[in-house]
Amino acid sequence: MSLSRELQLHITQLKEIRSILNAMKNLAFIELHKLLHFKIMQGQSVATIENVMQDFLSFHPCKVAPEHVTHFCVLLGAERGFCGDFNESLINAITSQSYTGIIAVGSRLCNRLETLTTPVIARLEGANVADEVSIIVTRLLDTINFSPDFMLTEDAIPTLKLTIVYHDNNPNQINLRQLFPPVTNKHDSTPHFGTPPILNLTAEAFFTELMDHYLFAALHEIFYISLTAENQRRLQHLEAAVNHLDDETTQLQKKSQIYRQEEITEEIEVILLNAENNLLE
Repeated sequence: MSLSRELQLHITQLKEIRSILNAMKNLAFIELHKLLHFKIMQGQSVATIENVMQDFLSFHPCKVAPEHVTHFCVLLGAERGFCGDFNESLINAITSQSYTGIIAVGSRLCNRLETLTTPVIARLEGANVADEVSIIVTRLLDTINFSPDFMLTEDAIPTLKLTIVYHDNNPNQINLRQLFPPVTNKHDSTPHFGTPPILNLTAEAFFTELMDHYLFAALHEIFYISLTAENQRRLQHLEAAVNHLDDETTQLQKKSQIYRQEEITEEIEVILLNAENNLLE
């Protein structure tokens, strides 16, 4: 097979790969726009619950957790590839931290946990798209046994500390966010209202129910934020890969044209040589 023919076959293969990567890039772009909408709406819901929590805690402060409370860390990684060092940077962010156990979310992340010294108590599949977030959040809550009796005693004393480690909106920024017990704003200790809220439940029961709603809503928000950052990384890497393939294809096409011209020249020389031999005969 001639060199120009080999190059044309290689160019065809590159174009097929380019078509696949470009389709993946378009899907990431569509998913990114959907996630941005979900993230805004979920952030508003979480902000509303946090305002209620702030008002409640200004009159009924959260009780202090025991000194040696169980501290779980949830590492929120990627389910799919083409997102650079997305998972490795999460692992590096917790190497200096101390946790009782780690729950890893994301198949790609789960394959890279060999270097961790903290025990990994669970490995969960992550969400591929925004529509799968609710399913994954429910699995996460079930895995960690997140019932109100498990989180709080009857006197609303926390029995668990939970930190979520995930990629934030800003490029290359990782957030370590403590979800439970809730971190209140110490700079704004003044109650928003002059009188305490009127409750139909005891303060302990209300706080338990409030935490149940808050954790469910906040985990959805965090998953949307992480998926947004993941798809932004994926979009950047796929865009760079598509551009690289375009450049490579252009260079190979130029080489193929040069080789083809050389082959045509050789064919003409052979024809002329044969014609000259025939005349001599």
